[in-house]
Amino acid sequence: MSEQSLNHISLTARVLGAAFYYAPGDIQEIISLLSTLQWTEEWPYGSHEQKQAIADKLAIIATDNESLDEAYQRLFIGPYALPAPPWGSVWLDRENVIFGDSTLQLREWMHAHSIDIHLSQNEPEDHFGLLLMMVAWVAENNPSQLNELLAQHILPWGFHYLNKMEQEANFPFYTGLAELAHLTLASWQQSLHVDVEKKMIFYR
Repeated sequence: MSEQSLNHISLTARVLGAAFYYAPGDIQEIISLLSTLQWTEEWPYGSHEQKQAIADKLAIIATDNESLDEAYQRLFIGPYALPAPPWGSVWLDRENVIFGDSTLQLREWMHAHSIDIHLSQNEPEDHFGLLLMMVAWVAENNPSQLNELLAQHILPWGFHYLNKMEQEANFPFYTGLAELAHLTLASWQQSLHVDVEKKMIFYR
């Protein structure tokens, strides 16, 4: 894979990972970028029409009923049940729990490849945003493991999560973010020729 392709993966993974993981107040520069048309000129994936349609949604960071911060709280924190849980093991574990077997498998894979992410609290490593930031790190430091990370730990459930997010977010910015992530992951899968591991999806 060319250095330019790896750079594209790293850059887009960092932007998307941060947007899915961090509260809006912590990533104001990224929110500002995504809520303008500027990013569409530089995003390496998707057609102009696809990116324009997504940009129209990302530009809406407040509604009559909810602010961006309130939407983030509802979609990623709670206290009520999350419309689209962002942890892999919720989708891959029969009991829909966090810290499930798939999380432990991810930890073993990370340990085997000397990947260490420093978390500020005890939380599962298979959060969708964290995994995208891990994609960026692997693209920069160990690109030979990109296919395995995507095939085994992200793509088996990631599109299911993004589909649910697109349907249930009920907030334009996060609907657009899910669509942009969907478009980007599909482009990674195609360009890297990823043979996705088939796993049972238990969350609906």
